[in-house]
Amino acid sequence: MTEMAPLGRRTAVEFFGTGALVAVVVGSGIQATKLSQDVGVQLLANSLATVFGLGVLIVLLGPVSGAHFNPVVTLAAWWTGRHDGDGPSSREVAAYVPAQILGAIGGAVLTDAMFAEPLVRWSTHARWAPHLWLGEVVATAGLILLIFGLARAGRAHFAPVAVASYIGAAYWFTSSTSFANPAVTIGRAFTDTFAGIAPASVLPFIAAQLVGLVVGVALLAALFGPPAAAAAEDVVVPHGEHHPTAVSGR
Repeated sequence: MTEMAPLGRRTAVEFFGTGALVAVVVGSGIQATKLSQDVGVQLLANSLATVFGLGVLIVLLGPVSGAHFNPVVTLAAWWTGRHDGDGPSSREVAAYVPAQILGAIGGAVLTDAMFAEPLVRWSTHARWAPHLWLGEVVATAGLILLIFGLARAGRAHFAPVAVASYIGAAYWFTSSTSFANPAVTIGRAFTDTFAGIAPASVLPFIAAQLVGLVVGVALLAALFGPPAAAAAEDVVVPHGEHHPTAVSGR
């Protein structure tokens, strides 16, 4: 296993990676709406760009920080590794989560600048409905189960492809289009474009994502049992979604 990078560098990677992820999500959404009026085509373009972008970010940055890019992944890594010391410490969580949130906001502002949109304009895209919150619970629980299940099964090296593929699929099979990421949810409130979410809709989405975190961790324990000490790999696994390495949602 390679030597762990200093916390400052890992925190910077979480900031940059989360910002880049939001830039991919928001930028591809803006571009899609400029090129097509068909909402289905817009969502297809947005989801494909996110799959490719997320996969690249995990491969590139996972070896440094675990490529969490997602507070629920960081919290899940802390919770599941708290007894054996494999997860991030409380100090690392306190550094990662604010960096992810600030990175997400920065990514949205940067993308608005690239497309000559107002740098900060609160989204007017209301996403307020119980069925959308249920979609976020399902999307987040599935993401947590996938990331940490791969680690438990000794297949963490598949994380870049598996996580990106899952997020791409969840765009389409969940009612919420699978945000599954509190930091990205906050960042997307800062842009009134295709991928935006109205500020009033943010807290219920985050609450649903935290419920999904609990459900995902419970499913992990039920389906995979306790972690095996020999299963750790020097690749992107639980997180950053990111260590062994762990990874994210969008």
